[in-house]
Order: sequence, then C-alpha cells, then structure tokens
Amino acid sequence: MSLAWHCPTRTLFGCDGLDDWLATRPERNVAVLADARVADGALTARLRSRLREGGRRVESVVRSGPGNLEDVLALADRLAEAELVVGVGGGALLDQAKLAVVLRDPAQRARVALPQRGGLVMLPAAAGHDVPLVAVPTTVGTGAELSGAACLATPQGRRLVLGEGLHPDVAVIDPLATATLPDELLAEGVLEALFRLVSLYIGDHHDLPTEDALTEVLVRRLAELGHRVRDDRLAGRPPGDGLRLEIAKLSGLSHLGWTNVGRNRFGAKGWYLANELSWELGVRKMTAVAALLPPLWRAAAEGDERWGSARRLDRIWRTLRATDPDALPDDPVAGVTALLDTWLVRRRIAVGEEALAATVRRTMRAWGAGLPMLGDLGAADVRRVLAAAVEPEPVAC
Repeated sequence: MSLAWHCPTRTLFGCDGLDDWLATRPERNVAVLADARVADGALTARLRSRLREGGRRVESVVRSGPGNLEDVLALADRLAEAELVVGVGGGALLDQAKLAVVLRDPAQRARVALPQRGGLVMLPAAAGHDVPLVAVPTTVGTGAELSGAACLATPQGRRLVLGEGLHPDVAVIDPLATATLPDELLAEGVLEALFRLVSLYIGDHHDLPTEDALTEVLVRRLAELGHRVRDDRLAGRPPGDGLRLEIAKLSGLSHLGWTNVGRNRFGAKGWYLANELSWELGVRKMTAVAALLPPLWRAAAEGDERWGSARRLDRIWRTLRATDPDALPDDPVAGVTALLDTWLVRRRIAVGEEALAATVRRTMRAWGAGLPMLGDLGAADVRRVLAAAVEPEPVAC
C-alpha cells in the first residue's frame, strides 16, 4: 500500500491571516479548546479577543494530558453545540480536537471505540467532520495541524487513527505560539520531522526521482535549522521567532506534498517500536526515537532490507552530513549518533528485562504477527533492535 497526497487544510501565518478567514465565516458559537499550559497565554487571549470582536459567543475549554478514549468521547459531547472549534496546543491537544470533531458522528465513535488487536485504526474515506476546525500548534515536530492522523490512548495502548476527516480546515502558524517552548523540545521537534521524512525515504527501496529530491531538500533544511538550535543552546541564546517559524513550517511540510507520494505506507518501521517503547516506559516519544535510531540504521546498513535500504540510507546520510561535515562522521550509524549528541537530544534509556520483554510483546501485538506494518519482522528481530537501543537497568543489591 503506497501513500498518496491530499490535504484540504488551509495554512495561515499569524492571527491577521485568521482574521481574514473569519470574516468569511457565518459561525457564531465558537469553542476554544486550549492546552492548560497555554490557556492563559498571550496567544490564546488574543484569539479569544478577536473571536469575540466579531460578535461570536466563545466558550473556553481547557484540557491537560494526552487524553484517553473516554476523555475524547466526553469532549466530543461537550462540543456538540459548537459551530466552530479552535484548538490551541501541542500535538496531543490537537489530536484530541481532531478526534473530537470526527467522533461527533455516532458511526465513527463506534468504529474507534471497538476493541482490536492492531494499533492502526483506519476511518472510512467518507468520514469527515461537520464543524470547521482551526488548529493553532504551540509545539513543533508533530505537524498535527496538517496531518490526517491522530494518536489516541486506549485500554490496549496508544493507537494511530488515520482518516481524511482528521485534517483540520485551517492551520495557523504563529511564532508567538511557540515563544515559551523549551529549547529541548524545540530540538526534539526538529528531530521528529527529520525522523518522519528520513524513515519513509529509507524504508522504501525504490527510487522516486522527484519525491526523493524534494525529501532531500527538506532534510537538508531541517538539519541546518537543528544546527542553529544547537548553536543557540550552547551559546545560551533563546532561539528567535524566525527560527521557530521555519521549524514550524517544515513540521507541517514533512506530512505533505510530493515527498511521500508512492512510498510504502508502512516503511517507517521505527515509529512502531518507538510508540510502544515510549508507552511502556512512560518516556517522551522522541527520547525513544533517539535511542532507536542508531540500531535501526545499523540493521539497515548491515543489509537487513526489512528495516530499510542500505543504499538509500547512505544517500540520505550524505545529504545530512554535508550540513556539518566537520562534526559528523562518514558512517551513517556513527553519524546519526553524533548528530543526536551534538543536538543535546537525550537518547539513553535504562530498561529492565521485564519491561523489554513487555515492549516486544506490545509491539508484535499491535503492529506485527501478520499485520502489514512490521511485515515479516518477528519478535526476535524487534527484540534485537530494542535491546541495542537501551541500557540494562541496574540490578538492586
């Protein structure tokens, strides 16, 4: 199954662009769904003020945490009277907003709530949302404001929900939204977008000249921005508005355009492992990604084509290395390890045997054992990569 390209989301830059869009809209009842960390911030206050200036009735809904299935269903009920929903927050908050507007439909609610072994939930092509959604991201990396995907915590684990109806109608990119984002999370955001692009590039063995060239441009640009974040952190400087804006643009672009057309939909094998490792250990997903990248690349470089193409890995690494050849080694595995360390991204995780075994079981249950995501990779293959990614947990005396 290959990826296609379709994005109905209109991207606007700054609140001024949103004003022009709002002037064309008839909706009067608006729900502003905000992450608790930014609910009282300057951007959220500005958005509420501008919405009220148009004579709209604005209800504020504050959320915290990733939100589980029960939370999202309750949110969908709370938004039942809203004619327009504005989500302000990071990827987790925007995922809740996207799911909530889709799950106002009882048919989609039943589909998502249905227990299943697999970690992927596909919504039908006709599943949409009957209320416009504006997404205002306050973090970078996830690209949730432009993607047709959402993560959802369920009793079985964190599931990936895909569907055209999950695309917001409008995405507002504003540097003010990321003004309080910690530098560490800014660096992880660059890594997340980079990981998304590179994983699909390596995971597909076929050359796609136009798509490959576009991916290489975006990868090069992300690496350059990542180096700038590193330099600012080492110098004790706060990253500027322009830098954060460029990273935010590329976060969304990593989901879009011709970069992924025709690629293997399930080529990013590392995402499935990172999803389960972060869930099992309660660590941030980019910490799990950073731990997994070197062994994932080693497996591909050593010729296990199930993890990716060694030839294409070498090619994309040459693109990355060219952005800082003095700091990055020739070898892709040593190189990506150095990249993570110079970017000050945490990648060391201590894991006990029980947690490691549980992560392998979770991964195989959700994404392998006959499911197309991991293909013919078995539990021993998954364990080998996971074990190489983590450090043994110290044994108590």
